[in-house]
Amino acid sequence: MSQRVPVARRSKALSSQIGLTERLFSSAGDRAMAQQIEAGLEQVERGLLEHLAFGDTIADVTSRYLLEAGGKRVRPLLTLLTAQLGEGITPAVLTAAEAVEITHLASLYHDDVMDEAEQRRGVPSAQTVWGNSVAILTGDLLFARATKLFGQIEGSAEIAQTTTFERLVLGQLHETVGPQPGEDAIEHYLGVLRDKTGSLLSAAAEWGAAFANAPGDVRPALAAFGERIGVAFQLIDDVIDLSAETEETGKTPGTDLRTGVPTLPLLYLRRNALTDAADEALLLRIETLVTAVDAGEEPPESLSRAVADLREHPVTAETTVEAHRWAAEAVAALDALPEGPVRAALLRFADLLVERSN
Repeated sequence: MSQRVPVARRSKALSSQIGLTERLFSSAGDRAMAQQIEAGLEQVERGLLEHLAFGDTIADVTSRYLLEAGGKRVRPLLTLLTAQLGEGITPAVLTAAEAVEITHLASLYHDDVMDEAEQRRGVPSAQTVWGNSVAILTGDLLFARATKLFGQIEGSAEIAQTTTFERLVLGQLHETVGPQPGEDAIEHYLGVLRDKTGSLLSAAAEWGAAFANAPGDVRPALAAFGERIGVAFQLIDDVIDLSAETEETGKTPGTDLRTGVPTLPLLYLRRNALTDAADEALLLRIETLVTAVDAGEEPPESLSRAVADLREHPVTAETTVEAHRWAAEAVAALDALPEGPVRAALLRFADLLVERSN
């Protein structure tokens, strides 16, 4: 049970996040705000390690496993950024940023079990190391810790943290069950993304402003921004999953395809296959190869050409266009915010998330 992550990997999250803040605040006049956020991220990182110490040998190792594996800490960054619309990085804001990241970490343990993922953040997934039961229980433990932490914030009773948790679970449930008879598969998938990914980014954006006592009229705009940019973020991940480059995810190209996880390029291909013989043939080839690989009748490498063909297919470019559409809607929600460095940084934040496919 003594699985640990190398120190160099544990420092990756903070260094990559500080690099992101530098890109969010490009002008010299905004550097003071950037430095405050970088200092806040350092406090969040220390807080995460503290809050994931359970005084239990097994829980200490398993709960810190994915935390120490890295991650960009996008959600805490968003919380610290939107807090600048109010009183800045207060103790309540720091606690909220920690709670939102722990909630995200908890969801990763569960997601990897549901998706049968073999890797996460460049290391073997938790259930690969310890099995499904330990991974699920670790996720439960982290959800409990995040809820306990959030409840300690003064005024937190007015914030619907449980609604965010409910949406996360419903998103996973709907993804697992799939679209109902007569339900459009693409619309169903986008709804799953709004819940699984969008809800937590929405919460991260809103909580920063709320616990910094920012004007109340900015909160709906930030919530809308977070949800929409969350969908865009995941759609870009769908594109990255097909990429020959693996640095973004630490996973083999086409991992979602190989494990049967729905992505928008594949859903578009299924739609097109109803009327296009070439697309129908590609879909059949992919599905046949996935089944053969799963049964051990073909080596995993046999899927590589099919993954490349899907990557080069117009449906993947169409997915990128859809991601940019959601990002544009996220940006439009910011019209309700006052002009200034926070709004400008959020605009760059949206650009950076969708530029990951370039």
